[in-house]
Amino acid sequence: MPIYEKNIECLDRESLEALQSERLVKQVKRMYERVEVFRKRMDDLNLKPEDVHSIKDLHKLPFSNKQDLRDNYPYGLFAEPLENVVRIHASSGTTGKQIVVGYTKNDLDMWSTCVARALTSYGATKNDIVQVSYGYGLFTGGLGAHDGATKLGCTVIPASTGNTVRQMNTMVDFGSTVLCSTPSYCMYLAEELEASNLKNSLKLKRAVLGAEPWGEEMRKQIESKLSIKAYDIYGLSEILGPGVSYECECQHGLHINEDMFIAEIIDPITLEVLPDGEVGELVFSTITKEAFPVLRYRTHDLCRILTGTCKCGRTFKRMGRIEGRTDDMLIIRGVNVFPSQIEEVLLKYGQGITPNYQIIVDRVNNTDTLEVKVEMNENLFADDVKSIEKISSKIRDSLRSVLGLSALVTLVNPKTIERSEGKAKRVIDKRKIK
Repeated sequence: MPIYEKNIECLDRESLEALQSERLVKQVKRMYERVEVFRKRMDDLNLKPEDVHSIKDLHKLPFSNKQDLRDNYPYGLFAEPLENVVRIHASSGTTGKQIVVGYTKNDLDMWSTCVARALTSYGATKNDIVQVSYGYGLFTGGLGAHDGATKLGCTVIPASTGNTVRQMNTMVDFGSTVLCSTPSYCMYLAEELEASNLKNSLKLKRAVLGAEPWGEEMRKQIESKLSIKAYDIYGLSEILGPGVSYECECQHGLHINEDMFIAEIIDPITLEVLPDGEVGELVFSTITKEAFPVLRYRTHDLCRILTGTCKCGRTFKRMGRIEGRTDDMLIIRGVNVFPSQIEEVLLKYGQGITPNYQIIVDRVNNTDTLEVKVEMNENLFADDVKSIEKISSKIRDSLRSVLGLSALVTLVNPKTIERSEGKAKRVIDKRKIK
């Protein structure tokens, strides 16, 4: 099986942990000197950098989380001056403020190495033509995949998202052999290619799919419809972007780039570190990042570290598929959506609607759907259809502007949304991810 950097990816466990320890010690000292928030939290715990000698001391360090990024927007957590930051990426937050991350030249090189490792693990080579159908811009997916494929020496097609007809024509005419996209969009492309009688014209061999939850059933369907192999890739903006971990050709867990990231699984209630094999919250520490390093970052993703060795020969630990979340964030068509964002939009329309609403997420024809049901008050209910449609349209446009994706807005009759004596059940997620 091909391996991009065998000397690192197949490093014996003792040597790998020694490398992690060396890098962790340096990172703690660097962040203590350069990131005020981290230094204060260390001081609050009566910890000094010299108290951290190896990865065995990782548990002593304070946790970090997404709220830290909001509280220190935009550059308060950077460990490098902006003159050394060569790129900014961002993702949506819950209050309109974006989650901002930065990269030095070394960070970008590290990132492209991670993606090149992933592509190699899927069997890609410099002879492949990679069609990147992730979004470009502030979203990390497009440029992350692009730079990794470039580093591997592939021919890269920066297709970005949307315009499905052009995507299909490009895939056929340019001879794309690797597709990078969300799994739901890949499935949609598969169905459209089949309907257009273009499937037999493809040279596609594999798909690199990430940015949203998906399961084995969807993998089987994609592989069957396109006659390819479909591989999972994991990442998040706060840690790096796509390439934090990746499947190999064995398709049994995602290898974590452990020379750059240390993964822990914790109990989300007690915050105690759990042994490999148990499900808990995934926590990452970045030990080589320069511009925006984080230590013990709580991802809120639930998964487990898989036990045993992989037949591919890599010694990096493997994480299982994401099994859920510890917070209320939803991932819909690759976009992070918080119910609080939707509620904020609805509260602006006090006249005509009530505070009672329900968010329904489903997966229809392997594409995520979002419906927001909102109760009308008695006055709007008694109004004409034109007035109701006007408010519905305004809410729909506002949601698209805030969320970055479309939603079906349904105004329902007064007192038709079920009440609860306890915490209101605002979200119904009907998706079956197997």
